[in-house]
Amino acid sequence: MNTAIPVILDCDPGHDDMLAIMLAAANPDIELLGITTVSGNGSLDKVTYNAQRICALAGINVPIGRGANDPLAGKASAAPTIHGASALDGADLPEPTYDVSPLPAVELIAKLVAGCDRRVTLVPTGPLTNIAMFLQAHPELHSKIERISFMGGSTERGNWTPYAEFNIWADPEAADIVIRSGLEVTMSGLNITHQALATEEVLNRILDLDTPLARTIVDLLIFFKQTYQDVFNMSDPPLHDPVAVALVIDPEIARMKFAPVAVELDGALTRGATLVDLYGTTGQEANVHVAMELDVDLFWNLVIGAIARLGAHS
Repeated sequence: MNTAIPVILDCDPGHDDMLAIMLAAANPDIELLGITTVSGNGSLDKVTYNAQRICALAGINVPIGRGANDPLAGKASAAPTIHGASALDGADLPEPTYDVSPLPAVELIAKLVAGCDRRVTLVPTGPLTNIAMFLQAHPELHSKIERISFMGGSTERGNWTPYAEFNIWADPEAADIVIRSGLEVTMSGLNITHQALATEEVLNRILDLDTPLARTIVDLLIFFKQTYQDVFNMSDPPLHDPVAVALVIDPEIARMKFAPVAVELDGALTRGATLVDLYGTTGQEANVHVAMELDVDLFWNLVIGAIARLGAHS
């Protein structure tokens, strides 16, 4: 009997998405069914190409589906100041070894969910457009979703506007649909992902693996480190997206709070903000498991363990 957790990773690679992909692909407690892409850290063409190159780099062979280029309302906006012109600057990556699936992201998700003999966990680490579209298009498959573990939002301030985190800001309407879906939802916001810092000690641990994969990852993270210094004055970059994957592998990796969460859709200054009612002041019913405090050592053990497994076979 297969006891691994079936996962579909929806992402916009991105440096931190790269490590989310590798963690999902290499951890033995996860069965990565497929990867879907969404415009976010770069245009849809760029992030899809990056997903293909990451899979070629690490020897990962799963279907990749192209998703939404634009949010449910309005037009896409990318984040080149953080991830560079390619959305994954800092190292030369191999050309793709597998073509993108002919199925668009929503239909690939539906096919993988319907065909799995277990309930599937969705892990979105970019804007939530594809996931919202899937939930709207396939209500008959909601019962086959175990949970949605997404990276986005914050219990505190934002990183793209003063109160909005980028993934939620990029498509607030989609985030609203996901959060109000009635499914089990886990949120890894900036408040916890800023605890997952790629410090010099972490980079040295990766380098100590002494594989071509490890060296390439460190080159990429050094670029990421510099942009975080330039843009946010942070000396070490946070690895946001792998936190959402790590919580699927081991829920004990974080202290959680079950709380009411809503997305601001209309505020002129706060559109895209996540309103997390940690103290029950609104009287609303709790609907999201909010990750609060990270076991940093356990997190990096999982990530570096995945890099070691992939490096031994790439």
